[in-house]
Amino acid sequence: MKKQTIVIQVLVILAIIVVANLLSNQLYFRLDFTEDKRYTLSNATEDILEELDDVITVAAYFSEDLPPQLLNNRKDFEDMLIEYEKRSGGNVVYEFINPNEDQAKEQEVQQKGIGPVMINVTENDRVEQMRAYMGATLQMGDRVEIIPLVQPGAAMEYELSTSIKKLSVIDKPKIGLIQGHGEATISSMVQLAQQLSVLYDFEAVTITDTAEIPGFYRALVWTAPKDTIPPSHFNKLDNYLSGGGKLFIAYSSVQGDLQQGLLSQANDIGMISWLSGKGIRLGTDFVIDTQCATVTVSQQQGYFRINSQKEFPYFPRISNFEDHPLTRGLDEMTLTFVSSVVPTYQDSTVTSTILAFTSPSSGSVRPPSYVDIQKRWRETDFSAGVQSLAAAVEGVNNGLGKIVAIGNGDFFINGEGQGARQVAPDHVNFASNTIDWLADDTGLIELRTKGITSRPLDAVEDGTKNLLKYSNVFAPIVLLLLYAFGRRLQNQRKRQRWMQGNFE
Repeated sequence: MKKQTIVIQVLVILAIIVVANLLSNQLYFRLDFTEDKRYTLSNATEDILEELDDVITVAAYFSEDLPPQLLNNRKDFEDMLIEYEKRSGGNVVYEFINPNEDQAKEQEVQQKGIGPVMINVTENDRVEQMRAYMGATLQMGDRVEIIPLVQPGAAMEYELSTSIKKLSVIDKPKIGLIQGHGEATISSMVQLAQQLSVLYDFEAVTITDTAEIPGFYRALVWTAPKDTIPPSHFNKLDNYLSGGGKLFIAYSSVQGDLQQGLLSQANDIGMISWLSGKGIRLGTDFVIDTQCATVTVSQQQGYFRINSQKEFPYFPRISNFEDHPLTRGLDEMTLTFVSSVVPTYQDSTVTSTILAFTSPSSGSVRPPSYVDIQKRWRETDFSAGVQSLAAAVEGVNNGLGKIVAIGNGDFFINGEGQGARQVAPDHVNFASNTIDWLADDTGLIELRTKGITSRPLDAVEDGTKNLLKYSNVFAPIVLLLLYAFGRRLQNQRKRQRWMQGNFE
């Protein structure tokens, strides 16, 4: 009887294990305690997967025997593919392939656009280099997308979801970049063009006196015009907006030259007065802020030249954003030589939203003026309070048009040739989010800004800084003295009880 009981218990346990495994296979889930929910699929990804109407095959090329920190990257990617497969109802299938098995396979992988990464591996007390592969290809029919290097964290989901989106979207809507007035070109905004290529065809648009702006453009982008704009071109834009068009304007009404140290107002090209008629007042002063970036100052001391970093109020660091789909997930932007943007519409049919603010300690400088790097700024220089630097206006031109304007024209511009530069991710994200929002396609905004890129510290007044500093010094000493005093009183009471014959 006892033997039968043991056998029954073992069988019950085995049955529970089998059932638990079957349920876990069908009810796969993970608990995600990270602040940016990097291990939880975003709503944008779920929408992309639900809309799939064909099978996408993911070939993950990962080397075996990777170091522990890279093995975690492989495991995270595999876990994510499992979730993609389940969320897509089987429309995403995958396999893992080791390219290091033989030379022929390695050459085949390289021909697909996935190159090796040289990493150092410690083995038998020796450091050796290893050719590691951590890429993937996605295929739908005869269309292929390549992820040359799978990045960890939120970037992994962004790369995977955007690649799937590229494969599933056949007819991409068009975004027009206005040209003909000295604007920035497509080739000078490489990072933005790469992000937009996921969903849109980005192409140049030249406004003419005769032809209307085609209504098939989901949005127009107007970046840093410098030449005078004819009234007829503004009329064409008015017609485009009246037909439900959307426009993103990044324009600098002020100019700063650090080489010559000159601060001046930009030439009047007609932009300020035209925007005023749309309910947007573009300032003509330089906005300054105590929460700002630094510049490198070079000083000659004897035979030596010493470089030091100095805070430069003309480069405000913006971390205060309105809770809006366009700005959701942004951490910080640095706007160089920026002017204010203030919505002025009083019409109830028009909706205005301020998108980005300075800190409460901001001010303004009226041009023309000169840059003084060594200037000793005073508190009275920053008495303007919070100022708005970007705004969105909905309902212009018969209630159908949308405009987003920001008082800086080059914050997402890379430049061309030797002057090209890498711009901060949030600068490009702001521009991309703006275009997504104007084009009524906010699907990738949440995913694009999912990862936490920075954690700017809140501004703290000098009095608070001193209080915190001295508290850190003296608080432990005071707590130690209080503890010692308490222990002394406790010992004195104990001795008094003993003298009274109470030894409890």
